[in-house]
Formats: sequence, structure tokens, C-alpha cells
Amino acid sequence: MKEKSAAAATARSSGDILHAERKNALSSIRALKFENGRLLQLEKFSDPVFIDCNGQTYTGLPPRTVIKLLLTPAKGSNIHVEIWLPAKKKWNGRFLGLGNGGAAGNINPLIFIQPVIDGYAVASTDMGTSPNADSGIGNREVWKDFGYRATHLMTVEAKRIIQAYYGRAPEFSYFSGKSTGGQQAMQESQRYPEDYDGILAMVPAHCRTPLHAYFLWNYQILQQCPFSKEQEAGVIAAANEYMACRETPQTAGRIISDPRCTREDIEAVIAVALKKNPTLTDRHAEALRKLFTGPIHSVTGERIFNGLPFGAAFDGAYGNLYLFDWVFGKNRDLATINFSTDIDTYTAELGPYLNAENPDLRRFEERGGKLIIVSGTADSCVPYHATLDYYERVINVFGSQKKTRSFCCFYMIPGMSHGPVGPGVNNLPDLLNLLMQWREKGVRPGTLTGKRYEENNLIFEVPIYPYPGKAVFDKKDGKMKKKRGVRGGVSRIAKRFRPELKESMKSPGEDREH
Repeated sequence: MKEKSAAAATARSSGDILHAERKNALSSIRALKFENGRLLQLEKFSDPVFIDCNGQTYTGLPPRTVIKLLLTPAKGSNIHVEIWLPAKKKWNGRFLGLGNGGAAGNINPLIFIQPVIDGYAVASTDMGTSPNADSGIGNREVWKDFGYRATHLMTVEAKRIIQAYYGRAPEFSYFSGKSTGGQQAMQESQRYPEDYDGILAMVPAHCRTPLHAYFLWNYQILQQCPFSKEQEAGVIAAANEYMACRETPQTAGRIISDPRCTREDIEAVIAVALKKNPTLTDRHAEALRKLFTGPIHSVTGERIFNGLPFGAAFDGAYGNLYLFDWVFGKNRDLATINFSTDIDTYTAELGPYLNAENPDLRRFEERGGKLIIVSGTADSCVPYHATLDYYERVINVFGSQKKTRSFCCFYMIPGMSHGPVGPGVNNLPDLLNLLMQWREKGVRPGTLTGKRYEENNLIFEVPIYPYPGKAVFDKKDGKMKKKRGVRGGVSRIAKRFRPELKESMKSPGEDREH
């Protein structure tokens, strides 16, 4: 009886200590002063179940503390940040920043669930565009927030809160983002190399203003000359057929692993498409010629962006036109925006804030940072061209491919569209884990195994090598082998459409000229 009483007393004592620790941790966060910002929510949750707004139930969540902040570094700026912290015993000692998508404007709580289960202290931001993309119309402070400031401030404040809550800083900090999140990732590596130890940039929209010029170019073309779904499918099939001779047996006719092409290739694919589908007219042929070539300046002929990749669907290539509203207002007819003076104005206004095009990553490399960049060869929303060329420019800065590969690795995923969708590879290894192994243990990522599943059936499996490695099929022994592929091969975007970054941040809330 005395033993039970002693055990009960010990349990109560342990519970009291744990309660006191949590109370002190929350008090430490409340005591923080947020420069140009305020604490909106500080709440502890012990329920292992999370139910989303659609009634979907998620289980297995550890005890956690949720923090919400509103940061206002300048008049006209409103940045929301959300941070989830697992209980101290569940924390793996790492901080994970997560990117957003599209025009952002909100924070989806579902993105926190798996990371917090895995033990990460995790944060994300709405990038300052709440409640929707219209918040950026004529608002230069929102342009800065969306371009770079919101992500950096999120990172700074999350680390302060982690220090206060756990009593120590994270051992390692990582960032993972896709699309717009990839833009955030690349901005962090270029503007704020001290923020993260490792960065994963998936299908990154880093060449932002040229990319949206590509959207507008395609929009105007397809408004004037629409394609039916059957016609579009025929064009994709024609490209797959023409490029099949350059593929391995597993992928020939299914996808295009390397859609880099010449003008002659473009004309050949158009010819195959016209032959296969008699409903395609000369107007369609001219439209395809422009789509595959990509936008150029109508006066100078300079390259603004590259064209629609062979084998990619059309529907991801012409939306997302809100950046033109930011510069020209909602009443401007998109069909009247020209690719000369209007594009010059648009680039000058937004480019210095939104584009993440600086290839000089020496500060990031010098502090041991690791960067993995991934593009899909069938991605029409954020085509691979600008990222491939960016990687080439990084190689130029560091003097060799070998030196660049020591900290920055680029993969082109065969047939992948904007994420694990489309006709190509839809299953990849855990890239965040590969990034951590590289940064923490020095295990450099090498060959990936890409798989294509349909209805749980494995359709094909291909090795994916770091650029410029290429998988080829050896007919003699019937095996896949690695070959050194061609470097470059895409038209470089004219430098004036990739202007130097205009501002960066010295400290929270304080801008300085770069």
C-alpha cells in the first residue's frame, strides 16, 4: 500500500513538473517582444486527433503548441505566420520551414501534421497576400513580402520562439517548398544564406516575372486559337512519338525524359501532329510554333522565357496572371498587354523583388549549406528551362561542375508535371531525408529511383541521375547505364528580364539597398 502511494506521488510529481515546464515555456513565448508584430494565438493541444474543415480525421499527433503571429514590417504589410511545436520530448531538434503555393494568401494547417508527427518544429507563412492575390495591386510592400520578406521574417521569429520554448536553438534548420514554395526556397539561399542549413526547392518558380510573362504569352495565343482536348492530346502524342527514339524502352512513346529541342525538332513535331490530326489547321500550326518557342520581346527580339515543353499539357501554362493586375490594375484587358513597353514596365516594377536569379551562392556554400533542386520535364506550369540555366550559371560562378555538386544538386524528373502528377514518374524517394543525410552526415545524394504507378501497379522504373547524368539503354547487355548528358541546351533569358535584386533585409523590419 505504501509502494502504491509512493508511485502515485511520484507520478503526480512528474506530472506537476511537466505542467510547470509547459507553463514556463508558454510564459517564455508570451514574454517575447515582436518588432512590428504581435502574437495572435498561443494554444496548447494534447488531443492526438486533428479534424480538418472537411471533416477529414488525422490521428497520431503528439502534444503540441500552436502559435500564430501577425507581422507588419511596413505600412501596407500584413504577414501571417503559423508555427507548430511538438512537446519537448517529441522534438527532434530540427526546425522545418515550409513553402506556400500559387499566390499564397492563407496557411493550410494540414501541411503541419506529418512534420510535427515526425518531431519537427515547423512554420509557414501566407507570404503577406491575405486574403487573396488582389492584395498586391499597386502595393509595393506586398510585393516585397511575397518576394522574400515574409519567408525571412517567418524564419527569424520561428527560431526566436523555438529558443524560448525549448530553451535551445534548433541543431539544424531546413526549408522545403514547391512551386511558389520553390521561389521561397531559392530566395532564402540567395538573400539569407544564414537562415537554413539545407534547402529543398521543388519545381521552383524562381524566375518569377519571366515565368508569368510566359503565362500571358500562352494565354493570348490560346485565346486567339483554342485547341480542343482531342487536339491537345494529339499534339502531346506527336511529341512523344517524335522523341521516342531518344528514350529508353521503358519510357519510349510514354513520356519525354529530356524535352530540350531545336527549331527543327519543333517543326518536325508540328508536322507529325498535323499528319495525325486533320482538324489541326495552319493557324494551329502557327500557334504551336509560338507556344513551343516561347515569349520574346516584340521590338528587340530578346528572350523573355522559353516555351511549352514537349509532352506537357497546355492547361498549366496560361493561368496565374495576377502579377499583371499588381502592376496594371484589375481593369486592364490582358489581351492588350504588349510584349514590348508593357513587359518592360512590368519587369522593372516586380522583377527586383520577386525573382530569385542570383547564381552567387558562395555565402550559402561557405557555411555548409546544401541545396537540392528538382524540376519535372513535363511541367507546363513551371518549366524546367530557367532552372536548368540557373544551375549552369551557378556552375559558372563556382568554376566547375564538381565544386557545384559538392553543395548543390539538380535533378530533372522524367515526365513529371507540376509535382507527382501527369504521365511520368509519380513516386520518388524522400528528398527531405536525403537532404538531411547530406547536411548532417555528408552522404551526398546520387542516383534516384523514379517509379510510375497506376492504380497501385508499377508501370515503369527508371534511374534518375544528377544533372547532366542521363539514363541510356545498352542493347548488348539489356541493362540501363549512366551516360554524361549534354549540358545547357536551352535559350538563356535576356539579363534585363532577370534584374538584380533591389532590396534585402538587414534585420526584421529594416530594409537596406543591396
